[in-house]
Amino acid sequence: MNGVQVEHSSSDARGAAAGRPRRIAFFGGTFDPPHRGHLAIAAAAADRFHLDEVLFAPVADQPLKRAGACASFADRLAMVRLACAADSRFRATAIDGPRGDGRPNYTIDTLTLLRSQLPPQDELFCLIGADSFRDLPRWRDPDRLLAICEWIVVSRPGFPLQSFAAEQTRRIHPLEGVQVDVSSTAIRAALAGTAKSIAEPGLIPPEVREYIRKHRLYSAHGTGADRTG
Repeated sequence: MNGVQVEHSSSDARGAAAGRPRRIAFFGGTFDPPHRGHLAIAAAAADRFHLDEVLFAPVADQPLKRAGACASFADRLAMVRLACAADSRFRATAIDGPRGDGRPNYTIDTLTLLRSQLPPQDELFCLIGADSFRDLPRWRDPDRLLAICEWIVVSRPGFPLQSFAAEQTRRIHPLEGVQVDVSSTAIRAALAGTAKSIAEPGLIPPEVREYIRKHRLYSAHGTGADRTG
């Protein structure tokens, strides 16, 4: 697995060197492509939980989604870097990139590596949607996942936590009030011309849209036009 490749500002480096504890959230996903919904979720989490950094981590090979992404990992990482320019708290990382041993990217491995490379005083969170979080029992080593970091779950009022032990629920923090009606699948279909309506330009950051156009991603004559997911 790759080491942590995060783009830090000089002020972040000074804060780390001074030993100031930071609150850092890992935000994993396919980001195929990254869109305004991802940015809205990350901003809301950073505001609500006073996060110093949100690490956007495109995943190379999701164990539970074997079909894979449409765009390559390199293209998705490049688009995430462009999208992260929207907020000084956002950073791109290649920590969940292709593994040298060919294995899928298991979140427990990624978070374990990230935790080992952060100063011990830093607080680590994982930012995730409610639907994905409900699948946590299917993930590798779910008990260790709940122990290794705090979890910020993008949810609606009444999100059930009764299936978790009391000591685990203390590490689960619902993030309510974020209305994100954006689908990467719908955006790809619109860009490929297979949807009935064109994707609203504002759903994708301009720099990301230009990258997609330049590299002919998701178009009928580009890469990934015949993929789903």
